[in-house]
Amino acid sequence: MRLVFSALSVLVLFSCVVAYDPLDPNGNVTIKWDVMSWTPDGYVAVVTVHNFQMFRHIMNPGWTLGWTWAKREVIWSMVGAQATEQGDCSKFKGNIPHCCKKIPTVVDLLPGVPYNQQFSNCCKGGVVAAWGQDPSQAISSFQLSVGQAGTTNKTVKLPKNFTLLAPGPGYSCGPAKIVPSTTFLTPDKRRKTQALMTWNVTCTYSQFLARKNPSCCVSLSSFYNETITPCPSCACGCHNKKNCVKSDSKILSMVGVHTPKKDNEPLLQCTHHMCPIRVHWHVKVNYKEYWRVKIAITNFNYRMNHSLWSLAVQHPNLNNLTQVFSFNYKPLLPYGSINDTGMFYGMKYFNDLLMEAGPTGNVQSELLLQKDKDTFTFKQGWAFPRKVYFNGDECMMPPPDTYPFLPNSAPASLITFPAFTFLLLFLLAVW
Repeated sequence: MRLVFSALSVLVLFSCVVAYDPLDPNGNVTIKWDVMSWTPDGYVAVVTVHNFQMFRHIMNPGWTLGWTWAKREVIWSMVGAQATEQGDCSKFKGNIPHCCKKIPTVVDLLPGVPYNQQFSNCCKGGVVAAWGQDPSQAISSFQLSVGQAGTTNKTVKLPKNFTLLAPGPGYSCGPAKIVPSTTFLTPDKRRKTQALMTWNVTCTYSQFLARKNPSCCVSLSSFYNETITPCPSCACGCHNKKNCVKSDSKILSMVGVHTPKKDNEPLLQCTHHMCPIRVHWHVKVNYKEYWRVKIAITNFNYRMNHSLWSLAVQHPNLNNLTQVFSFNYKPLLPYGSINDTGMFYGMKYFNDLLMEAGPTGNVQSELLLQKDKDTFTFKQGWAFPRKVYFNGDECMMPPPDTYPFLPNSAPASLITFPAFTFLLLFLLAVW
């Protein structure tokens, strides 16, 4: 028995390390380095961050990239990004490098920087969209000139110990690996060029590494049952219970209280679940051949606006989704033939920004689904989702035995024990 328990523990730990997500099995962030030219003491490289995750974007305040130089390299200059610290450059005379640290930390530039500091796909504050949501915005890149490095493919040493914060922990990065050189197409599309050298770094996300508790929860309700199944108590942990505020608190009128902190510490509305985000799934109407669902996403964090938000849902009837109102929808096919997972996200300039907690801190939509006569039933929680993800993090679902259940048939529900006793006594009296 002890051996079985140990084996299960190893499997759980291994699953956390490899950061495998069953709804996005191939999702990762790939950091690509392309050496574009050689310099007298090093090279000029273009670094591109590709977010290949289907429904997990890199949110504000954006990505932070770090690594350890293999030798005594320095960064002479950067375009499209900057190192957060210069380090000790006292040994240099004349030209001073942009960064002399052995372990540099690099961040994206903010929008609106001067044109001569910009680079293609840069200057978005480190915010990168999910690949499934907007592939054109799932890229961030910058250029850097590296000195005191090798000047040929054989003398260049690859950086190591890559780290990615996006914006907090959760990503683990593998070693840099040399891959076939990237090819580029000229603007007239008549000539191909290629990088002198290319290496990739792959980073995968683990919710277990990001935080101990979930960041969202799910509540359920239906037209056929008056009971509302709430989020589980302390679904996201109750460590913020002492610092939460009530919706009518005077603290919320203070200047600057809604300003995000550097460590992203939330200011949560006091609730029994203490989650920043709640997703409510309501089975609204039952038609002859269709059924209707209402989805509401509520933000309980007074310090966070969610731009580029996404909601991933796993439900067996999504293969017959007929219409979505006020949300964008895209099916996710993690296993090709099985179409039971979909991604919902806001319409641009309409509801793509989920505001901070308060009267406007929610977005809503309705789904119309066609019934599958061979499999459709409201019994045993079939109408409710199997898994729900908000911004790539899995939400805490209520226990299955608390789901809204179908009432008994009409005759059985009408005759209760007291009524049955009274009817029996009446019949005996008459007899």
